[in-house]
Amino acid sequence: MRIFLLICLSLISYSLSAQVKLLTLDELDKRIAAGKDTTYVVNFWATWCGPCVAELPNFEKLRVANLKKPVKVLLISVDFKSKLQKEVIPFAVKNQLKAEVFLLNETDQQKYIERVDPKWTGAIPATLFVKQKTRRFYEQDFTEKQLKNTLLNLK
Repeated sequence: MRIFLLICLSLISYSLSAQVKLLTLDELDKRIAAGKDTTYVVNFWATWCGPCVAELPNFEKLRVANLKKPVKVLLISVDFKSKLQKEVIPFAVKNQLKAEVFLLNETDQQKYIERVDPKWTGAIPATLFVKQKTRRFYEQDFTEKQLKNTLLNLK
């Protein structure tokens, strides 16, 4: 019985871990470059950020509304890498995040902030919209309507 329980627990742990992956900015850039006809909505957030947590359901609604369109919602946590197992994965499970969830695997915060957008102060929530050669970066929280309108107005 103990062996069965251990196997079940390890399978549950594995499936939860598979839900949140580590991602570098190089990997993000390659992903965006490969999806030539895809529009990416990349939200930078953290489990400890109240406005971030409050707006996450709006990104889930945007994802669902665009299931049949070439739109990908990527939720990138900027929590510390050490928080992945104990905080980020349980948070994603508890909040039933169905969008792709990543934890940013970068060590130099200032470098990645400047690389995402030179005007980014580092405040979150922050969202990057990418459609082909168009990049729009917003250092703000979004309502469902604002997300929808921003996506529609990308050129």
